[in-house]
Amino acid sequence: MNPTTPPSARTEIHRKPQRAHYDTATINAIIDEALLCHIAFQDGGSVHCLPMACWRDGDYLYIHGAKNSRITRALQDSDCAVTITHLDGLVLARSAFRHSMNYRSVVIYGRFAAVDAENIKKSAFAAFIAHVSIGRNELIREPDAAELAGTTLLRLPIAEAAAKIRNWGVEDKNDDLDRRVWAGVIPLALRPGEPKAEAGCESHPLPGLPSFLA
Repeated sequence: MNPTTPPSARTEIHRKPQRAHYDTATINAIIDEALLCHIAFQDGGSVHCLPMACWRDGDYLYIHGAKNSRITRALQDSDCAVTITHLDGLVLARSAFRHSMNYRSVVIYGRFAAVDAENIKKSAFAAFIAHVSIGRNELIREPDAAELAGTTLLRLPIAEAAAKIRNWGVEDKNDDLDRRVWAGVIPLALRPGEPKAEAGCESHPLPGLPSFLA
């Protein structure tokens, strides 16, 4: 499904609209493979864009930060734009102009709100740990009251959002098809490296990883 009606004027994709996706399933799938997002916001008379760890739980995108940090305060005071991108391949063409990249991206607009209820914070942070390491919540100590109080949990509704995807091959001109040069797609993916255990942890079972890192 690729609906043609965006949720708002600022999410409508004008450049390459055939790559646009506005349905919830596509947007959530892209978010669920993300470990980082980039957040653009205004603060102190200037514009900033910072990377943040992120995860989805239900209809919200969550981030966290230190209590009273600049970004957690600023994101509650004004709208922001959040972007997530997965680079899936280099598209190498027969002409310089036709080179491209395959990717999946999402942009979300809105304003973050703080989550103060302790039970919701505990549940959200457990969802974060499960996002980065399956089964780890059962093995580790959960945050205590002081740690929860010292951490700001923010969430953003995934309501005003759009996805943009390119997932196909080379689009060369017919005049270039006979050029004797390799053309095609070189796939790219995020993969885990060799685990490096802390001292004393070498004999413990390796942590579980999310499916998109397996």
